[in-house]
Amino acid sequence: MRFRDLTVDQFIAVLASGEPTPGGGSAAAVAGSLGGALVAMVASLSEGRPKYADHQTLLVEAKETGQKLADRLLQLADEDAAAFDGFGVAMKMPRDTDEQKAARTAALRTAARVATEAPFRTVQACVEVAAMAEAMAGRSNKNASSDLEVAGLMAVAAARAAAANVYVNLPAMGDEAAANEMMSQTSAMVEDVERLSAHTREIVRSGEGRAPLAR
Repeated sequence: MRFRDLTVDQFIAVLASGEPTPGGGSAAAVAGSLGGALVAMVASLSEGRPKYADHQTLLVEAKETGQKLADRLLQLADEDAAAFDGFGVAMKMPRDTDEQKAARTAALRTAARVATEAPFRTVQACVEVAAMAEAMAGRSNKNASSDLEVAGLMAVAAARAAAANVYVNLPAMGDEAAANEMMSQTSAMVEDVERLSAHTREIVRSGEGRAPLAR
């Protein structure tokens, strides 16, 4: 079952059930996907309009990028759930003997590393969503400008939520240096998303247009 194949109502029902997956990581990725879709929508509402002709190159790029990011984040929602299921399998491994305990510990560390990868990539994708929304602010259909602000806010929510799933899995990796590095990278990316979103909001609220993006 792919989450993208469910209706919104079905996904919410599965999310609210007693099953461990989908969980917060998948919800974060879906939220980020909505941000990407909004970027594509605003680009579609702006593309080809004489008023925004100077920004045509950006709008074409934003439409394609937004659609790709929305698709990538929906895929990450599935990957996050699969990774958590793998961690659950490792948790249930026997630990009656020293050999079993060692095997379980090794499996848990591997599963924890895998479980950090999907939310980490979700944060990465959210940086791209936020960056594209910021680039379009003041350079796209003014009547849809608030949708860019929402795209940025969805990216912030998704990035923060995905980062929480990164952080919670790091101690179980059994590699302090790698965990510290991933924490640092994740925190830096979340800060980037928040900064870009804040700038998007500032431009949208000002109602001012911007010069074409330098290429």
